Amino acid sequence: MALFHIFLVAIVQGITEFLPISSSGHLILLPHVMGYVDQGQAIDVAVHVGTLLAVMIYFWRDLRGAILGLPRLLTGHADTPGARLALLLMMATIPVVLCGALISVTGVNEALRSLTVIGWATLIFGILLYWSDQIGKIEKTSENWNMKDAMIIGLWQAVALIPGTSRSGITITGARFLGYGRRDAAKVSMLMSVPTIIASAILLGAEVALDADLAVLRDGAIAAAFAFVSAFAALTLMMRLLRSVSFTPYVIYRIILGVVLLAMAYT
Repeated sequence: MALFHIFLVAIVQGITEFLPISSSGHLILLPHVMGYVDQGQAIDVAVHVGTLLAVMIYFWRDLRGAILGLPRLLTGHADTPGARLALLLMMATIPVVLCGALISVTGVNEALRSLTVIGWATLIFGILLYWSDQIGKIEKTSENWNMKDAMIIGLWQAVALIPGTSRSGITITGARFLGYGRRDAAKVSMLMSVPTIIASAILLGAEVALDADLAVLRDGAIAAAFAFVSAFAALTLMMRLLRSVSFTPYVIYRIILGVVLLAMAYT
């Protein structure tokens, strides 16, 4: 696989994984613009690993507490901040895992990967993000995250199985509707991405592992490194901008992207 192709896929995936602008929409658009073929599952796994490392490093203090709280949680107690966060992340991940398994078994996932579906999802859920950001109150912080809200936002996250929705975008949308401030909504969304990305990487990795060779491993390592750098930069920039900027610029971008994808789909 050409180095420049690996670079583009990793950078695009790294940036769009955490910004609420739909990574699938961009990865569909990339080969149309550049004339590339699909990068394959091995690169998909690699860029997921890269973005996972980026979010874990950025939110290491919170995630470290959750990891240390796991033994306590396994004994049936969620009476420490770390154990409580671990429980909330587990509960928020259940809906997307169950829905993902159902979609995979029924074969609906292939039907959902059409350019038309991705275009409409990019457009519609972008507008929904704008609506939630405009009417959503600022009553809660990430420290107020509770079991009920974890399950509700987890259900929103399951909607992201529709390509073009944007996992970060839809979970931020759900959090804003529930009254979380912009930065806190983004933080909850990013923390929720960790178990989701791990589950996705394990699922894809299991299918790739048997066919991997040295060339694939080399390309994967390069892709993971590029994805890590771009994801960390995008995440850092977004969290800083949310101190003073709304989600409107991302919504405008999504509307433009959605219109472009739909124009390509219907022509």
